[in-house]
Amino acid sequence: MNVIKSKYMKLIFISAMVVLLDQATKWMVTQSLSYYEEVKIIPGFFNLIYIHNPGGAFGIFAKNQGHLQSALFILIALAAMALILYLYKNTYSEYPVLSFGLALIFGGALGNMIDRIRFGEVIDFLDVYISHLHWPAFNVADSAITVGMLIFGFYVVFRKVPL
Repeated sequence: MNVIKSKYMKLIFISAMVVLLDQATKWMVTQSLSYYEEVKIIPGFFNLIYIHNPGGAFGIFAKNQGHLQSALFILIALAAMALILYLYKNTYSEYPVLSFGLALIFGGALGNMIDRIRFGEVIDFLDVYISHLHWPAFNVADSAITVGMLIFGFYVVFRKVPL
């Protein structure tokens, strides 16, 4: 029983750290920058910019704004979080890095869902680019989801993890 409790405490701790870091950085950006204000950190490569993303990942469906869309993205996040909990529950203790990756995804999904509930859209502020070619702006939650998905993908492709 202690092993199960410990396993879920790790999920809660890692996810909570992601959510706290995500929400704290978004708060700092909203308090420090005006909407669409840009601060060059590494010229030609990295800026901070305060924007809102009403769409999905990488701004997909950003043009189709509305309450229905926001509700749909919240439902998708809830379904994804339920799937992550299922996968986490069924991940063997021999795969602690996989469990870590799943906790990152869960925390990232929760962080962005909090924005959707509060604002109807997600706050993004990290802008990576080369010359005039910009990657879509993102945030800490997006970064956690991406790292978690890379870990998950590695295990699925190379480790043949029984899920």
